[in-house]
Amino acid sequence: MNTVAAKPSATSIEDCAFMDRALELARRGEALASPNPMVGAVLVCHGRAIAEGFHTYDAKQHAEVVALEAAKQAARGATLYVNLEPCSHSGRTGPCTQAIIAASVARVVAAVEDPNPAVAGQGFAQLRSAGIRVESGLRAEQACRLNEAFARWVVSRRPLVTLKSAMTLDGRLALPKRRGKPQERWITSEASRAEVQRMRHASDAILTGIGTIVADDALLTDRTGLPRRRKLLRVVMDSRLRLPLNSKLVRTCEEDVLVLTRASDTSTRARALRRAGVEVVRLPGRGARPDLRAAIEELGQREILSVLLEAGATLNDAAITAGIVDKVRVFYAPKLALASPGRARGRASHPVQPLEDLSISRFGSDLMIEGYVRGPDSK
Repeated sequence: MNTVAAKPSATSIEDCAFMDRALELARRGEALASPNPMVGAVLVCHGRAIAEGFHTYDAKQHAEVVALEAAKQAARGATLYVNLEPCSHSGRTGPCTQAIIAASVARVVAAVEDPNPAVAGQGFAQLRSAGIRVESGLRAEQACRLNEAFARWVVSRRPLVTLKSAMTLDGRLALPKRRGKPQERWITSEASRAEVQRMRHASDAILTGIGTIVADDALLTDRTGLPRRRKLLRVVMDSRLRLPLNSKLVRTCEEDVLVLTRASDTSTRARALRRAGVEVVRLPGRGARPDLRAAIEELGQREILSVLLEAGATLNDAAITAGIVDKVRVFYAPKLALASPGRARGRASHPVQPLEDLSISRFGSDLMIEGYVRGPDSK
């Protein structure tokens, strides 16, 4: 996301506090603003917040306009804090810049420019032309992270793909079965699993392979209970249409399951899945497997901004090889699967991929490592 606009000459504690509040408000649009960015706005007069707003797609109005309408005449001479450059073009709503100018706001503090290269900087230019003092760059890193999926999509029309995986300390993705003992289902802690649900809630789609569905009979749902505008789209890469009609995924389908395949989409099997409410789309590919880049392009065309990849080693490896993974989050549990040396090793089909901008968090007894394969602005 481009942040090369005029930066504040002197950032006060007050400016930081109100921008933090704008970012907090913006986060309320999680799962409610997509395919638009999450935006929060705070109007401040004489050091006191007089109005606030945040954007949701269904409510249409942008955060700035929500705050301005709440403030009414009190907006005259106020400072507007917003995490994203106010829009200068008409879409589903009119331009926010015109509303800001009409309200006689004196100063606008924005975290970052609009990531859309076609309009970046134009909102700032309009405000400055009207005599409004404009500053940007405050909390830019946090603002970019918040809308990294929107930035990826608006630049490339492809969603941001996050690979999520859970492993034992010796690198196993699943716990082995022990003769005479009940199978332990979970690698990670309850706290880590709650974080994964939060990740699902923040995503537009979840992508997995047919092997995971057959092995685990996974539901792949968002179980946070938090509101969302669109159902989490559950996407399965299924080369030969092996998805069982009696699987939990099919039985709970409510127009939120998409199967991507190389098999005929007019076959008896495809028709049976469609009768159950599953959408089946045939993609190009080499051999029996659908092309993963084509899969991501298909999701981008559906205005899917963010994809959470929850799969086994085969699909994870293929996704990295295909270059579709932008971000990785790996949860390490303090457990040893004690696999045999031969099974614990594998040959990677792609060069070792270093991660950038690493961070480490703790969830219960587990450690989670996050890193970027490439920045959200790369094409």
